[in-house]
Amino acid sequence: MENRSVPALKYEEALKRLEKLVAELDRSELDLEARLKKFEEGTRLARVLLKRLDQAKKKVEMLVKTHVGDTALAPFEDGTSDGDDGDAAA
Repeated sequence: MENRSVPALKYEEALKRLEKLVAELDRSELDLEARLKKFEEGTRLARVLLKRLDQAKKKVEMLVKTHVGDTALAPFEDGTSDGDDGDAAA
């Protein structure tokens, strides 16, 4: 079944597959069993995508100069959680 192939997909391929599944679920001609199978596959894909995003975020680090001139690793902060980037229009 496709569950085995999900981890082998590239992120972009998995995202496109998930988008396709969503579009297929929006169509009304699918019966309940077909919808459930597509929903299950979509749920697996969503979990894989979220896990990959989390892993990528953890890998992104910036070198930061400390006050004594040494370098240290600091976690990347994208600033999207606080929404205070000054670019948003009210």
